[in-house]
Amino acid sequence: MIDPRAVVDPLARLASDVAVGPFSVIGPEVEIDAGTWIGPHVVIQGPTRIGRENRIYQFASLGEMPQDKKYGGEPTRLEIGDRNTIREFVTINRGTVQDAGVTRLGDDNWIMAYVHIAHDCMVGDRTIFANGASLAGHVHIEDDVALGGFALVYQFTRLGAHSFCGFACGVHRDVPPYVTVAGYRAEPYGINAEGLRRRGFADEEIQAIRRAYKVIYRANLRLEEAVEKVREMTVDYPRLQILADFLAAPSRNGIVR
Repeated sequence: MIDPRAVVDPLARLASDVAVGPFSVIGPEVEIDAGTWIGPHVVIQGPTRIGRENRIYQFASLGEMPQDKKYGGEPTRLEIGDRNTIREFVTINRGTVQDAGVTRLGDDNWIMAYVHIAHDCMVGDRTIFANGASLAGHVHIEDDVALGGFALVYQFTRLGAHSFCGFACGVHRDVPPYVTVAGYRAEPYGINAEGLRRRGFADEEIQAIRRAYKVIYRANLRLEEAVEKVREMTVDYPRLQILADFLAAPSRNGIVR
């Protein structure tokens, strides 16, 4: 399954059915689990662990040193889960010791061409990153988030579950769960209703999320007061709990508001 023109370091550990295309380079301290396909001209450096049934297309660069001047060669790592699609020219860097020392990509993510995921980013499951989207260092992306083409996310920013960032969006503050943002300096534009319908949310739940959005953005409440109002709503609508918890968590950049 390994093309004879590929270069695989003897210290790399690949499952027996991993496919590696011509002219790809797999460095030492790389582990790749069963069913993963690696196209031609891919470079993977370690320490990196890649799970099962991933598809990694040509010219991707995974596990390279972080683009951080403070990095001094420490043994940080990259972890990629299962069933991810990583398209052409994607770059994902290892972590730094200034954070947890790891960059992590979860399961079932769809990462389109030219996406960059910087050091120490934590990306959940089932996300979609359109062409050219980029994450600066230390960004946390929760499950089911979508980034439009060329969206840019500032360092230390959090994007909550089921949020949506529009095309060429500049995200400089945290985006709460369920919220849609757009614009060069991202501003809130309602909730991600279509995404929620596609994921099986009931109409009643979507309406409750829309009411919670109005509490946060249109009721002229301080954030602490809005959090309390949303917490009261979680009794009848448990899906609002992740929104209340997100708003109450410490934030380095504050929320888009």
